[in-house]
Amino acid sequence: MSHCPYCGKKIAMSKAFCSRNCKENYFQLIAIQVPRPFLKRIFIFCTPEQRELEIENFANRHGWRIDLLQKKIDELAVEYGYIESKN
Repeated sequence: MSHCPYCGKKIAMSKAFCSRNCKENYFQLIAIQVPRPFLKRIFIFCTPEQRELEIENFANRHGWRIDLLQKKIDELAVEYGYIESKN
């Protein structure tokens, strides 16, 4: 058995993803590029309410889904040290 690269569910060896939705989400998540200055601005200079508004505007400007963008920002924020790991 192998695992789906997006959600981590166990899947058959012959499959790459558990569903079409996971496949689409995985490749959209890879395509999302968040510039480091944007991360710095939203985590250092913005309140949590302003941060949500900035993320929503950024997602709309680039045509990305807000939930995927939020996931990517959370990953990068932990990597760059703006927030502690959620685990």
